[in-house]
Amino acid sequence: MSPMTRRQLLAAGAAGAAAVVIGGTGLWWTTNKLRGYSSGERLIEPQVLSSSERLLDIRLTAAPAQIQVGGRRASVQAFNNSLPGPTWRVRPGDTIRVALTNSLEAPTNLHVHGLQVSPEGNGDNPFVSVLPGETFDYEFTLAKDHPPGTYWYHPHHHGHVAEQIAAGLYGAIIVEDPEPVPVSNERVLVISDLSLDASGNLAPVGPMQRMMGREGEIVLVNGQVHPRLSAGSGERERWRIVNACPSRYLRLHLDGQKVRLLSRDFGRLPAPEEISEVVLAPGNRIELLVETREGLSPLVATPVDRGGMGSMGGGMMQEGNVSAGDEPVELLSLAVSGASGTAPAPVPNGPPMKDLREQPISARHTLDFGMGMGGSMMGGGGGEANGSMMSFTINGKEFDAERTDTVVSRGTVQEWTLRNSSPMDHPMHLHVWPMQVIESGTQDLSTPRWQDVVNIPAHSEVKVLISFEPLIGRTVYHCHILDHEDQGMMGILDVR
Repeated sequence: MSPMTRRQLLAAGAAGAAAVVIGGTGLWWTTNKLRGYSSGERLIEPQVLSSSERLLDIRLTAAPAQIQVGGRRASVQAFNNSLPGPTWRVRPGDTIRVALTNSLEAPTNLHVHGLQVSPEGNGDNPFVSVLPGETFDYEFTLAKDHPPGTYWYHPHHHGHVAEQIAAGLYGAIIVEDPEPVPVSNERVLVISDLSLDASGNLAPVGPMQRMMGREGEIVLVNGQVHPRLSAGSGERERWRIVNACPSRYLRLHLDGQKVRLLSRDFGRLPAPEEISEVVLAPGNRIELLVETREGLSPLVATPVDRGGMGSMGGGMMQEGNVSAGDEPVELLSLAVSGASGTAPAPVPNGPPMKDLREQPISARHTLDFGMGMGGSMMGGGGGEANGSMMSFTINGKEFDAERTDTVVSRGTVQEWTLRNSSPMDHPMHLHVWPMQVIESGTQDLSTPRWQDVVNIPAHSEVKVLISFEPLIGRTVYHCHILDHEDQGMMGILDVR
């Protein structure tokens, strides 16, 4: 059986395509993409750094690293010589102190994605620049009622974000539940993608890939190629999944197992929801409860159509296939055998989710995410321009660190319309303050849906409500296709 193209998969429908892939060999991507890589090693999770007496004190070094990826030597960039970096485990009310040392050749900094902490000073401040050879001391203090959940950290220095995350600089953050969820095992699964040349060095990225948003040739789970997991039948596992890819969307499906969604981006759903598949835009996180049944089950990511640029520049924009996402990707395999013994206790319901639709709206804003001809195609890392080809804008403006785009009063609730006038999807991320989605196509939003990365489909719009409390400060909102962010699709918000 020959591999299906993206067009064929989309025409078949996501659920049907997933069933075909998993019900068949499940090896299309393995056959076509894994030449030269070994796979099937036991899943290894990153080192865990846990807080003690309300403090997590970390020394974190961003540096070039020599590691093994699928049995090949790979020259990447990593935090503390680990791909991913160490996982941080904290509780609401804790303080996190990070001494970040930059041993790279370019400036960098640190963003704690999704954490609701101060963006000022040495907090989650995207305007900090840590130069090569320097160390910067960060401090993040979580509120006592901070939502539990799965978060992550990565660089956020404008002009270098896509390049540094694609090179391997990322790690997970866990904010623990006040009351543990009864599970037999918990796994942290950081999904990323990577492109290496024949010598094991990071492959160069061309202008067309930057315009589309780069997607690596191989997809990794915790830095591994198609790792394997094992469990006993009748167990309940908690999978914390982070989409750390710079541009790749993930439509996830786990065949043969009962899967329930426990959390999306942060916090807990009031009750776990049984699902057959779930889509993660870049930067999204989910937590799954996997009720194990005997058999071999692959976790598969099937293609997501996130649009293109064929209508924007004639034949020039059609040149080459710049997306690596045309085929299913088998991420890992779960082997379930034998009986686990005692059945796990029922999962208690989470607290009700706050609904901002009950609050007065102080103001309404529209953000238009647009693309057009005439912008500067900057090289990853802010290098030399490759010619005027495409602009990436919000409300017609490219990012300017000296300009404040939106001013908000602390303590107010605002309605933002996120409009996408371009032919590509744009996942919008707002730092510090989460968003309640109230309108998005035909989605059922009768129950509050909270996210900190909200996908805006091509030629469409989404409406969100945001409560700007209790923090103040200056930060950013941007497209989380990180090449688009680096090329200007970012704005500055000042909450006063």
